[in-house]
Amino acid sequence: MNSYQRRHSCPRCGAMLDEGPILYRCAPCHRSVYAADLDNEFHAKLATAAR
Repeated sequence: MNSYQRRHSCPRCGAMLDEGPILYRCAPCHRSVYAADLDNEFHAKLATAAR
């Protein structure tokens, strides 16, 4: 169980989105974004090759 709340950023301007969890809203650019359109997958960092 996570002890922190995940925050999403606006795909257009990068500002933090509010409301949710189904429909998020960006206050600076007045855009509404559905949760299904946000990238919420876990992306592992690529390992660098040791020399």
